[in-house]
Amino acid sequence: MNDSRVGFGYDAHRFGGEGPVMLAGVPIEHDTGVIGTSDADVAAHAVCDGILGAAALGDLGEFFPSEDPRWHGADSMQFVTECGRMVREAGFELGNIDVTVIVQSVRVAPHRRAMRENLATALGIPISGVSVKATTTDRLGWIGSGEGLAAHAVVVLYS
Repeated sequence: MNDSRVGFGYDAHRFGGEGPVMLAGVPIEHDTGVIGTSDADVAAHAVCDGILGAAALGDLGEFFPSEDPRWHGADSMQFVTECGRMVREAGFELGNIDVTVIVQSVRVAPHRRAMRENLATALGIPISGVSVKATTTDRLGWIGSGEGLAAHAVVVLYS
C-alpha cells in the first residue's frame, strides 16, 4: 500500500409517504417511506460520500444533484456503483466500508446480510470488506421520536 485514505459519509432523511424504506438497496417494510430526491437510501448515500471524500473527489450532490430530474426516484445503488468506478479511475482501490444506520423504528438486523451483499456487489469487493450495523437513539432527538433516520459510513481506500 502506497497511499491509504479514510473517508467519512453521513446522510439523513425524514420519514414520509409510502414505504418501503430502502437501506443499501434492500426494501424494508415500514409504515412510511422516506422523503428524498432518489429512493432516499441513507446507507447508500453515506457510503457514496465516504468514498468520494476519501478520494477528495467531492460529494454526492456534485455528481447526482437533487435538482436534476434524472435522479428523481433513482435507485441509489447505481450511485454506489458509479462512485466505486470513479475512485478506481482516480487510482484507488476500496479497502473496507463500515456503515452504521441510526433509526428507532426499523429493524436492520434481519436485513444486514442482504445489505452487505448489495454493497459488496455494487463495489466489486468481498463481503468481508463490508460491515453494516444499526443503533437507536434511545428515543432521544428527531430520530428517536420517529421523524426520520440517518447513516454514517467510514471508507478506507488505498492505492
